[in-house]
Amino acid sequence: MTHGCCGPGYASPEAAIQAEREKLLYTVALYVGTGIEEPDYLATIDVDPQSSTYSQVIHRLPMPYVGDELHHFGWNACSSCHNNSSKSRQFLVIPGQRSSRIYIVDTADGGAAIHKVIEPEQIKEQTDLSAPHTVHCLADGHVMISMLGDKEGNGPGGFLLLDENFDIVGRWERKADAMRFNYDFWYQPRHNVMVSSEWGAPKTYFPGFNLNDVAAGNYGHQLHFWDWSKHEIVQSFDLGDEGLIPLEVRFLHNPDSTHGFVGAALSSNIWHWYQKSDRWFIEKVIDVPSVEVEGWEIPVPSLITDILISMDDRYIYFSNWLHGDIRQYDITDPTHPKLTGQVWCGGLLGKNPELAGGPQMLQLSLDGSRLYVTNSLFSSWDNQFYPNLSQTGSYLLQIDCDIKNGGMKINDNFYVDFGKEPNGPSRAHEIRYPGGDCTSDIWV
Repeated sequence: MTHGCCGPGYASPEAAIQAEREKLLYTVALYVGTGIEEPDYLATIDVDPQSSTYSQVIHRLPMPYVGDELHHFGWNACSSCHNNSSKSRQFLVIPGQRSSRIYIVDTADGGAAIHKVIEPEQIKEQTDLSAPHTVHCLADGHVMISMLGDKEGNGPGGFLLLDENFDIVGRWERKADAMRFNYDFWYQPRHNVMVSSEWGAPKTYFPGFNLNDVAAGNYGHQLHFWDWSKHEIVQSFDLGDEGLIPLEVRFLHNPDSTHGFVGAALSSNIWHWYQKSDRWFIEKVIDVPSVEVEGWEIPVPSLITDILISMDDRYIYFSNWLHGDIRQYDITDPTHPKLTGQVWCGGLLGKNPELAGGPQMLQLSLDGSRLYVTNSLFSSWDNQFYPNLSQTGSYLLQIDCDIKNGGMKINDNFYVDFGKEPNGPSRAHEIRYPGGDCTSDIWV
């Protein structure tokens, strides 16, 4: 296992030290779908308990355009570049899901300024891709982004490569016949593998969720294992009705491990994968039952929308966006996760009605003690399932985690209210730490 310039080492003492030094968080906040004609922006949050501006937005960087729908974003460098002392986490790569525009933001000295804009016309002309999603840095200095559609918004999309200057290189994949849709990905070079998941075509999910699209096969239910060196799919799993809309994929952080997990959103379950005798295997290990809710024609699925694994590979966390809870499971034995904590943060079941919307994007401190959560999923889906969210705006919460015995509790002293932003209520999505985090760093 390696570590170095670009981040703390896997399961090393430096991880806890680095976590204590973290004073800031970055999150994207958007106005798309709120009725407010303002650009989305990057918000910098003070998370230092000793600061006078603790749990406040201390800087806002608006984008030059309206309507981008900033969504997921990532760093230009991570722990995969441990052997290159010239690399650092200086630039955030922030795509617009709807616009297909990509912003490069310079965060030198704790600030935030736009360094470069990659226009959608460039991307579509050179690669026939659109709707950028997951951002991962690669060990060779490139940045790779999963793209969920072609230039017309149809599946299956592909993977965009940027060079060290953030110029378009082209597409990463060479052959992707088995892929009908695209979404998240995670690579593990020691095993020459990348795993990718499926949401749907932008044309399908942009307007909102329609149950008829599920019956028509317009949403994904496959998980793909790629040969990392050949850029080709070598094995695919059709999860069927038990694994509808597999979204976030996470390998364990230990680069020697072949274990990983994916959350199937609509089927509301967690699947565990592993390698044995050069073949990949997958099994369902957690089910969250649907619940009858007044006014709903069908039992309401929990809708698992984000998952993450603690840096020591002991716990997995996931959010149930519609039910309203976040769960913590001990995965010391990854084949038999054990529920160790649960906390309610809004949702449709009325367990914590004081909080608007439901818990969605998660980020965990490197020492595992602080879990941050926001509540916006996607603008049209927000408006459909939580119509008041456009008036109330998002929250950013801190959940205190017991890393010795398991358990979680909302920190009552931390609350970022995006309903009181200068330009009106906005909705916050993904969260990043300046020093690296549990959902972006990959060790090689």
